Amino acid sequence: MENLKIKPLTKEQILISASRLTRFKHPEIKYLRVFKDIITGNLITPKYKKQQLDEFDYEVIKNLAEQIINYSLEAAGIISDGDCLINQRLFEYETSVFKINTETEKLLKNKINYKGITKLFTGTEENNLKWLKALETAPDIRQARFEEKLHFPVEKIIICEGITEETLLPAFAQIYGYDFDGNGIHIISAGGKNQVVKTYYELSEYLKLPVFILLDKDANENLCAVNKRLREIDDVYILNSGEFEDLLPRGLVERTLAYAFENISLVDLKLLDNTASRVKILEEIFRNRGLHEFKKAEFANLVKINIKDKSDLSEEIINILDKISTNKKELPQKVPS
Repeated sequence: MENLKIKPLTKEQILISASRLTRFKHPEIKYLRVFKDIITGNLITPKYKKQQLDEFDYEVIKNLAEQIINYSLEAAGIISDGDCLINQRLFEYETSVFKINTETEKLLKNKINYKGITKLFTGTEENNLKWLKALETAPDIRQARFEEKLHFPVEKIIICEGITEETLLPAFAQIYGYDFDGNGIHIISAGGKNQVVKTYYELSEYLKLPVFILLDKDANENLCAVNKRLREIDDVYILNSGEFEDLLPRGLVERTLAYAFENISLVDLKLLDNTASRVKILEEIFRNRGLHEFKKAEFANLVKINIKDKSDLSEEIINILDKISTNKKELPQKVPS
């Protein structure tokens, strides 16, 4: 490990690496990917290819990446004072959230100068980097998360089918009085009912946190598949009304259409009386207006802009948020505070 020739990471590269290391992803996956990218990109001598690194012990990979990062910080004038409180808190967090083997622990037991990395912050960082700073200074990290809406530490996962739920659930929760970022709620949009099952199966293998699964009304087969593997700490909810768009109050939909089309008089609002799928109705409205095809992601963002108060929360949306915000089942291991 001596006589290394290193090309220092730029300040931007250091921040990108820190961000990638602190996202919500299994530590083995993210640490190996980031560390190998750093080694292949910034270690000049000896030079390794990724295929070679695949044969290395995790301890060797960790030591190489650690040296490159800390050397890069020193090149930027940031010298380590030996304080590894952030490292210890990261280790405690990751091992409380994920099932981790002894090899992966080697990656987490590093002496990366995270304290030095926080000196590069400008105050405009994304939430996971703000959380990294809070790990150094906050006596109670949960309180800091709640007050600063940090999102981390994550304490519950929501798996939903699509982008509409991912976009609108946090916005509705804000009006409801339950901030997702403040309470550590992480949403995963799986991209379809079958992908919800696949995502849940994968997460349930290594995740220690509770999972809330949200499925459309037509997902009975998927519900059965989930129930076969449902853990004690998890919950699943199937909509009473079609898709998530069907849960939106009519007033909110009309306001959104008025916002989107500027002149509501040009939209036949009687179409909303139809008992057909709300998505099919919206597709017809967009088609009749001669606009581009109806896109769920774009419409969800328009709805989000137009959410005003609790009258925009339908009964079923409230019911879903009641279940998400109520921790009826205890975690097997608490996230360290």
